[in-house]
Amino acid sequence: MIEDGNKSQGGLNKVVSFYGILGFVKFLEGYYIILVTKRSAVALIGGHNIYHVDDTIMVPIPGPSAKIERRVEEQRYLQIFTQVDLNKNFYFSYTYDITQTLQHNLTRPNPPNISTAVASSSSVISTEDPGGPHFEYKEMFVWNDFLLRNGFGDYISNQTCWALPIINGFVDQAKISVFGHNIFVALIARRSRFFAGARFLKRGVNDYGYVANDVETEQIVFDASTTSFYTPRGFYGSKPAYTSFVQHRGSIPLYWSQDTSSMAPKPPIEQNLIDPYYSAPAAHFNDMFRRYGTPIIVLNLIKTHEKTPRESNLAPDFAQSIEYLNQFLPEDKKIRYVAWDMSRASKSADQDVIGWLEDFADDVLETTGFFHSGPEPFINALRRARDSAEVNRILGRRQNGVVRVNCIDCLDRTNAAQFVIGKRALGEQLYAIGVLSHPSVPFDSDATTILNAMYHDHGDTIALQYGGSHLVNTMETYRKISPSWTSHSRDMIESIRRFYSNAFSDAEKQDAINLFLGNYIPTETTVHLWELPSDYYLHNESPQFRRPKQSYVQWWTRDALFRKGHNFENYWLSNIQIDDGYFMHYYRPRMYTTFKRLFAYRMMGTHSNRPSNREENMDLSPFTVRANPSQSTRYFMMYSLNIGGVKRILRISEKNEEAGRYAQDGRKDKGEDPTRMPLDSSSPWWTTSSLATRLLDPQVPPSELREYRRYINQFKPNSITLITSIETPPPVPATTSMGSSPPPTGLPDYQPITSIPTDMNSRQPVDEAWASHADYQTYSSYVSENMSLSVCSKKIEPRDDALYVAYATTIGKTSTYVGPGAKSQTPRYEAYAKWLSTGKFVSARPKNPKA
Repeated sequence: MIEDGNKSQGGLNKVVSFYGILGFVKFLEGYYIILVTKRSAVALIGGHNIYHVDDTIMVPIPGPSAKIERRVEEQRYLQIFTQVDLNKNFYFSYTYDITQTLQHNLTRPNPPNISTAVASSSSVISTEDPGGPHFEYKEMFVWNDFLLRNGFGDYISNQTCWALPIINGFVDQAKISVFGHNIFVALIARRSRFFAGARFLKRGVNDYGYVANDVETEQIVFDASTTSFYTPRGFYGSKPAYTSFVQHRGSIPLYWSQDTSSMAPKPPIEQNLIDPYYSAPAAHFNDMFRRYGTPIIVLNLIKTHEKTPRESNLAPDFAQSIEYLNQFLPEDKKIRYVAWDMSRASKSADQDVIGWLEDFADDVLETTGFFHSGPEPFINALRRARDSAEVNRILGRRQNGVVRVNCIDCLDRTNAAQFVIGKRALGEQLYAIGVLSHPSVPFDSDATTILNAMYHDHGDTIALQYGGSHLVNTMETYRKISPSWTSHSRDMIESIRRFYSNAFSDAEKQDAINLFLGNYIPTETTVHLWELPSDYYLHNESPQFRRPKQSYVQWWTRDALFRKGHNFENYWLSNIQIDDGYFMHYYRPRMYTTFKRLFAYRMMGTHSNRPSNREENMDLSPFTVRANPSQSTRYFMMYSLNIGGVKRILRISEKNEEAGRYAQDGRKDKGEDPTRMPLDSSSPWWTTSSLATRLLDPQVPPSELREYRRYINQFKPNSITLITSIETPPPVPATTSMGSSPPPTGLPDYQPITSIPTDMNSRQPVDEAWASHADYQTYSSYVSENMSLSVCSKKIEPRDDALYVAYATTIGKTSTYVGPGAKSQTPRYEAYAKWLSTGKFVSARPKNPKA
């Protein structure tokens, strides 16, 4: 239609179809517009889809057909900018604010265009889309904030529908099927754009209080029976289906760094600045108070005992900084600091890492709580009231405070600790919405397994973004349920990948991030980005424009520390009519579609990979323990690759089950060795675990194994006693159809072999001496393929028998190899040896004898 418009005057040319505008950017010449051309749904929260950016296009404003001769500097800036891969781990939503937590989105004050008097009515009072005009984006997590401001100015206040904020991090969702009742579990990780960068180049804290690798992780659990936030109608307290729990990770908020010029795998840690008043940690924790409230629980997992002190040097200063800041806080607002050497505990035989973390998680949930959007089931209140006559029903919950977890990199140990805390929160969330009768979920159940897979992908994604490789230590490492040789080989390879990334590619990665986020804005008069000796002043205050210092005593702000209480009755969720953008966007009533195209239908769940041949009495509850904790999960393990919302689910099986099936089904006749352990088929051949399996436990097909055994045994001294006939053989005719003649002279006395005590066609028991002979398999295969008679009725020519006996006797005594390149006493022995090994007769005589 566009192409046909004004066709007589040249018409319009379609450039591209797109789903959203990510912003505009300018280097040294003209502007570029960045468009989303492909997307895929990865999560569904309250009827609002969250999409992954699958593909983008960068179009010059004059148009792709305009011929522009770019300068070398412009091309280089363009090349650096495109190193930020927008097609990986960037997410957006049209109708849901993913930069804020679920608690904020469901408990924010009434929009300004809705009066309190009307809001108290149960009737429908607004037909506007509750998403677009009322979003309160958190700039900290909007990674295209600089790009949007280039084109739309203050997009937060203007609330233009063209601006499409995106977050960087991780989004995944799965469903727990409780006997057909679906519970959705979503995991959203938001990376901060402040002080963002690569692992060794961004450490500690900057002057503004922002730390490196700052990630907010939100775990949302809700009942999928009701799709929308806005159904049923009414106030906030009548929506009991939604719960969430928030955790935080971030680098140690001190001034420290590591010198990467030495090319060492673990560069020494240096503290660049000693601030006796801890101004930077004070700014960091004040921001934490503003974002999450109080209390803040700090779990520090760095090492405290090292042969060569490295990360342990930071532990005393970190503890001292919190002790200093706490002396100015009210007693109920103090920061709780817990230090635990998780690495040492995991290597100790008398310490239980998981048990300690579970006890800590209980304390966290009891202190901070979690968010629940409505009243708890009445049965929960009755359970608490067993010992008292009064029944107190909880009408809603809010999370106040947060747990802040860190190790030295905030990757491996941090992710394992966050999973254990998230597992404990999952039990509380399921209990709050009435799914469980007790607030706990056991390990090795379907629900915990799928949550473990989600946190594993979450950790891998954050590790790739910050460290350049996947997780080195996983939950299996800390639970000590994976073989040590597989974990060690995997750890080594991932460490090598991380070292290579840190040494060779992090500098370019950091330049791309600085240019994308607007930390550096190129102009004609400034030094080029690649010529800067350091990016320190791109992330810290300039000495010429330093802000006034905060009070060393009252380092916190009152609005952050003393947040106003919330009354659930004052928060109202607007209702939706059929002409609203939300309804049209989710249900698409004017578009033909199928169930397989709906994300909620295709979502990975606990029921997705159960074995089809399960027992009739199998317990289908997702909270039943499926295997012993010391073994691998028996029924299934899920590994999801969240690249554009595409999930890959791989099935694993017990190794012993396959060996047992060989014995039960009698598959020895197919040439398969039942004692041979099958290769682990749960991992692709290119993965680290598969490589380690092949290297440390090499295996070959049974046919190659038999051939190898035949090869190494064919010239060993013959230990088989040939079974000869007692009767005198009949006279051999002078000439036969085979052209045979009487036995040659010089051969030892012999009796012809008239039969072999084996019937291959009937598969009767074989004499052990014959069956173990190196040439028996070749002989029996030849007879089975070429003779209609059984082996037992095969008659052997006396000449052939004599030749074989002489050959075996002579070779057995000399124990020498007779074959190509070797000389034997008798040429016919050499020809016979070639026939045995190749199946072809090669004459020992020269083809063209000299006269």
